[in-house]
Amino acid sequence: MRSAALPDDLFARLDALGIAHTTHRHQPVFTVAESAEIKTRMPGGHTKNLFLKDKKGALFLLCALAGTNIDLNAVSKLIGAGRFSFGSAELLARHLGVTPGSVTLFGLINDAEGAVRLLLDEALFAHDPVNFHPLRNDATTAISPTSMLAFAKALGKTPTRLGFDANGRPSLIEPGPASAHVEGEKNQGYS
Repeated sequence: MRSAALPDDLFARLDALGIAHTTHRHQPVFTVAESAEIKTRMPGGHTKNLFLKDKKGALFLLCALAGTNIDLNAVSKLIGAGRFSFGSAELLARHLGVTPGSVTLFGLINDAEGAVRLLLDEALFAHDPVNFHPLRNDATTAISPTSMLAFAKALGKTPTRLGFDANGRPSLIEPGPASAHVEGEKNQGYS
């Protein structure tokens, strides 16, 4: 088994893809709530990232705006997956190369088997930049929404884009122009 990519490997990959990125170092954070103070100092959309396994054994990474309500049962039904549970720390390390508290879009760099299906909250596209941990939870890396898609595409991922209503009920978003689908939320004006 190959060793997991490190943040410097990730940054080199982003550079090779021509993806602009900015990284801010901070104290380790393990939850969205713990990161509240950090968010006040960094512009853009902050994320929550859920590593999920369905009852059939399929793996998913759901990247959403931190404030998005998500009905996981409704998501699994909408996309035709089995009932979701959170993936174990062992599966997380094996497929995304990260530990609990560090789940991130960037972990897909370690999905050599292509086993993880990417689900993206459409609300992320209303923010520029969007912020993810760079494989560790003691830093946050900002990229544009366009770069988020370019990174996924470079890894062979075609994300499933989902909109969520205020109660967390999902809707499938067809590929096309990005727009926000979170009630009461507007673009924060960062560009």
